[in-house]
Amino acid sequence: MSEIQITTTQNVNINFRTADLGQRILAYIIDGLIKVAYAGVLVFVFVKLENNGGAKILPAYSKDPWGFMAVIILLGLPIIFYTLVQEILLQGQTIGKRLIKIKVVKIDGFRASFLDFFIRWVMRIIDIDFGFIFPGIIALLSIGNSKKHQRLGDMAAGTSVISLKNKVTIDHTILEEIDENYKPVYFSVIKLSDNDIRIIKENFTRAKQNNDHKTLLTLKEKVIAVIGEEPHPDISTINFLSRVLKDYNYFTANM
Repeated sequence: MSEIQITTTQNVNINFRTADLGQRILAYIIDGLIKVAYAGVLVFVFVKLENNGGAKILPAYSKDPWGFMAVIILLGLPIIFYTLVQEILLQGQTIGKRLIKIKVVKIDGFRASFLDFFIRWVMRIIDIDFGFIFPGIIALLSIGNSKKHQRLGDMAAGTSVISLKNKVTIDHTILEEIDENYKPVYFSVIKLSDNDIRIIKENFTRAKQNNDHKTLLTLKEKVIAVIGEEPHPDISTINFLSRVLKDYNYFTANM
């Protein structure tokens, strides 16, 4: 299992572990079993209707081949569009991918769009469906020989499949969660660099967990010395440092 580095829209580099072949194959098998189960239910319903003297669906459509094909295609749409629809609705996952904890992501840091998922889906014809004796051999060879473990569809869409079992959360980055209506207080936080913020957040998080007030005060003094702004006397050291981190995130996100 290798790693890929994704640069977010806020110029933060995050490393992700790519999903290995075994994970992708297992997810594919699970999705395949779901499709087979769906097809089995359809066959069961048809047989039941025929045996119970129902509308005699199969004989009726046998007299009209085109109509029969239209019904088969219509009922087969959930199987045909299974991967495309689920990756769009589940944001890069199918039921199989979700169970195995893998996900399709854009390697440029942006969220994958409908077009990206559509390109991956269309390329399945070459990657997976092509090959009468060994279907999927092209995808296997491509994933195995690609530095970012991409099949041809991933290369065309600019995506890769990552493992979520060891994903990096927002707590491991300089990012802070802020509301859409967030209003910053300390405008001079832009004097700080990404590296400054990373160091501040790492030490702030550690000191807060250990109730290390001395380190918190030291961080506060250093931040004040750089940004040149004093917090209000009623603002605690923890709230001040937390606000600085969020303000920096706000300004860098809107530059």
